[in-house]
Amino acid sequence: MVQTKLIALSAAALLLVSCAGTVQWRRYAMDASRTGVHAVEGDNAPQALGRFDGGVYTAPDGKVFDCGVTPAVAKIMLDAQEKMAPLREVVAYAPVAIPKAKPESPLSNLAVDVLMAQTEAATGKKVDVGLMNFGGIRLNEIPQGNVLLDDFVSMFPFKNHLCWVQLSGADLRRLFEQIARENIQAIGGARLVIDGTKLVSAKIAGQPLDDAKDYGVATVDFLLDGGDKLYVARNAKDLVITKMMIYDAMMNYVRAETAAGRPLTYQTDGRVQIQNREGK
Repeated sequence: MVQTKLIALSAAALLLVSCAGTVQWRRYAMDASRTGVHAVEGDNAPQALGRFDGGVYTAPDGKVFDCGVTPAVAKIMLDAQEKMAPLREVVAYAPVAIPKAKPESPLSNLAVDVLMAQTEAATGKKVDVGLMNFGGIRLNEIPQGNVLLDDFVSMFPFKNHLCWVQLSGADLRRLFEQIARENIQAIGGARLVIDGTKLVSAKIAGQPLDDAKDYGVATVDFLLDGGDKLYVARNAKDLVITKMMIYDAMMNYVRAETAAGRPLTYQTDGRVQIQNREGK
């Protein structure tokens, strides 16, 4: 979450800068074990972040800091809480964490499946395949428990618009081959088998990819012309760039699930299977 990143910054400053101004660079796990600082939910900012008074910062665990950058960073964080309050709206409940990992994961599958459904709804065109870059999902996991609006703002901070691209099977195969060879990305609607860096097979809706057939591909505009070295719109037979952004698409899904009384969950399904591969 954005909030968590700010907390980590405060804790890092606390740990690395002494009152004398000497800097010692060391790594620590940001797990609230040193100062008690943790993510803010609701109106519990003083309990989560501590207090700043008269130039002195008192951490949640009672430790006091009156020099170095820690009090200054703490003051910035505490002063920002009023404006950050809307981000702490609870928009969903996740009974278990929803993590992101390659070659597929619950979070990446959720993101690309929402992309597909929302693109189809926004354009009225049939979507066969979804393609999204892992780098565009800027959250390592949706946390277990109450899920905040902040989590989704952090997940999709970029203004990437949903797009529908009509590609021949041959061009779609070339995209899949590039993904297998260079950098695995989030895939929906397809099942890929990769050996090392070679695409062994690709199926769409349970059928082998047909080079002579046209397919509707849902993606984001970042990937149309070179983002993450992908050129999804190259040789496109048709292209629709919608006004809907990926963040709005996700929130449409999340709010609908919550309104229906359903918890936020997702799963892997074997859509990308890789063997004999190291690295990306």
